[in-house]
Amino acid sequence: MIENPVAAWHTLVENRDAAALDNILADQVVFHSPVVHTPQEGKPITKLYLTAALHVLNNDTFRYGREVVSGNNAVLEFFTVIDGISINGVDMITWDKDGRITDFKVMIRPLKAITLVHQMMGGMLQKMK
Repeated sequence: MIENPVAAWHTLVENRDAAALDNILADQVVFHSPVVHTPQEGKPITKLYLTAALHVLNNDTFRYGREVVSGNNAVLEFFTVIDGISINGVDMITWDKDGRITDFKVMIRPLKAITLVHQMMGGMLQKMK
């Protein structure tokens, strides 16, 4: 059981530890991409997307700002800069009674940022497959 899923997520991101996704994600987790219309269902595809995001978004400028936690839900606002473009987004996370993530939604703004992230994530996902 994961006592504090938000703290576990922050540790994973800080350490860029994609292997830790195996423990923190529920088997039936659903991932909602900021650019893919349909939800991505299951641990393997969610792990793929989140691993790619750790490579693309989590650079030296990445940081979390505001954080709102209520019950088994959290909204974590993040900021990063890629190729001179300031990116602002939120991770919306829901977890089960065991502390494993069951739903992960990412939203990004502005449009220039979403276009860049779409291109970079597409390239990273191709490399990883």
